[in-house]
Amino acid sequence: MSSFDNKFNHLKLPLNDIQTATNNFAHENIIGKGEYVNVYKGQLLSSGNLIDIAARRLDHILYEIRYVHTEIMMLASLKHPNLVSIVGFCDEDEEKIIIYNYEAKGSLDQYLSDPVTLPWTQRLHICLGIARALSYIHYDKQRSFSVIHRDIKSSKILLDDKWEAKLSGFALSTTQPAAKRHGLVFDQVCGTPCYMDPTYLESATVNHKSDVYSLGVVLFEVLTGRKAHPDDRDWSLFAKTAKSHYENGNLNDIIHPDLHKQMDQGSLKKFSEAAYCCLKDQRSQRPNIDQLVFALDQALKLQLAHEASVRPILSPFSLFVVVTYTFINYNHSLS
Repeated sequence: MSSFDNKFNHLKLPLNDIQTATNNFAHENIIGKGEYVNVYKGQLLSSGNLIDIAARRLDHILYEIRYVHTEIMMLASLKHPNLVSIVGFCDEDEEKIIIYNYEAKGSLDQYLSDPVTLPWTQRLHICLGIARALSYIHYDKQRSFSVIHRDIKSSKILLDDKWEAKLSGFALSTTQPAAKRHGLVFDQVCGTPCYMDPTYLESATVNHKSDVYSLGVVLFEVLTGRKAHPDDRDWSLFAKTAKSHYENGNLNDIIHPDLHKQMDQGSLKKFSEAAYCCLKDQRSQRPNIDQLVFALDQALKLQLAHEASVRPILSPFSLFVVVTYTFINYNHSLS
C-alpha cells in the first residue's frame, strides 16, 4: 500500500455504493461534462443519512493520477466555509471518482449574463467569499504549507442552495512551505489561458499573485456579465479589453446595463478599481489577497448602505446578506 493509500484510506468508498447513489451513472444524472470527466448527481448513504453528492468520474486513461491525488490531498487538508467539501473517492476496477457535497445552484459561469437571478449585491457577496477562500489557502497560519490554486475561473466557483460561494478545482494546485509562501514556484505551466497570469506563461514561475490575476478576470466577468473565452486567438483579449476600458474611463460601455442600474456608484468604483489592480502586468503592483478581501468588503458595505437608503424594506437576499455579514464580522471580532 502506498503512502497516499495509507494516509487517505479512510476516504475510500466502494464502487458499488457510488453506482447505487448515481443509479449506475445514469445519463439523466449528469450535471457537468469536461474533456476528461463527467459529473453525476446522486444520493449517498453516509452514517445512516442520505446526503446529496456530486460524483466526478474521471477518464482513467487520459486523466493523470497525480492530479487525482492532488485534488484529494488538498480537499482533505483544507477546510473553509467557501471551499467545496470532499466526501470521499473511489479507486476500484479502473474507476477514478472523486465525491463532493452537491452544490445545488451549479457554478458561477452559468449566471454571469443573468442580472435577475444573480443581482449585483449577490455577486459582491460571492466574490468576497472566494477572496476569503483564497486568503485561507494562501495565508492560514494553522498549516505548515501555503497553497497556490492555479486554476481560478468562474466555472470552478460553485454555489450552494443559499448562494454561498464554494471554490473547487484543486487538481492543478501546488504548495510551498509556509515560511516561503512569498517566493516563486518553478513548475510546468498549467491552467486555462484566458485566466492565467501572463508572467506565469512567460516565465513558468507562479506565486500567490498569479491567483490574484485569475480572480481579477473573474471579477470582470461578474461586472460585465460576459465570460472570458479560452478559445480566443488572443488568450488575453478579455483582460486587455477590461483594462483598456477602465484606463480610458469608459468602463460603463462593457458593464451589463441591467446590472449597472442596480449599482451604487461608490460600490462600483471600489469593485472596479480592485478588479483592475488584480490585472496589473507587474505582480508587485497587484494587491495581495487580504487587501482584495478588504476592498470587496468595502464594496459590499457601500452597496448594502445604498440599498438600505433607497428601499426601507430590503430584498430577501439583501436582508440575508446583512444578517450574515453582521454575524460573520461579529465572530471575526471575537477571534
